[in-house]
Amino acid sequence: MARARSASTEPGRTLRASALALRGWTTRQHLAAAGFSVIFALLIGIPTVLIPNPVFGRVIPAHAWNYPVWIASSVLAGMLAATYVRSARGIAETKETDDTGDAPSRFGMVGGVLAWFAVGCPVCNKIALLALGYSGAITWFAPVQPFLAAVALMTTAGALLMRLRGQTLCSTSPSVMARI
Repeated sequence: MARARSASTEPGRTLRASALALRGWTTRQHLAAAGFSVIFALLIGIPTVLIPNPVFGRVIPAHAWNYPVWIASSVLAGMLAATYVRSARGIAETKETDDTGDAPSRFGMVGGVLAWFAVGCPVCNKIALLALGYSGAITWFAPVQPFLAAVALMTTAGALLMRLRGQTLCSTSPSVMARI
């Protein structure tokens, strides 16, 4: 019975822990989130021609939903990247950790790649074009792009929540654990 009760409170605990972690961010982490968000927006926006530029072209115009997905995925990816930035006080307090087995970083990378596929031109994407041909990319790949966008946003948001939750629930500071 206690197990069922704890499973039903887990999403609420994750959200509270994530909000607490965000409130504890330093200026350095906020600036890193903003900087990483801009970099991610440029890395996605320029090749997909959501940002008009003379280097890349787009055959099919962008849909209205491409822009909010692009901005939301950029903000989420920037915040996720900022979770890897140590606060100034955290640098002195902790030793270097090995994040090679970090599942949220893999989920974040998958979310970023899916966001690129979701907002890009279906026939400008060489992978879709080679696999499906021009008409296949329009017929089969283009209708799937909104679903790719949803999965990209959910994957990146989930990775961010896991990282934020871990910053709070895996903290060695007893004062952090008492507030949850």
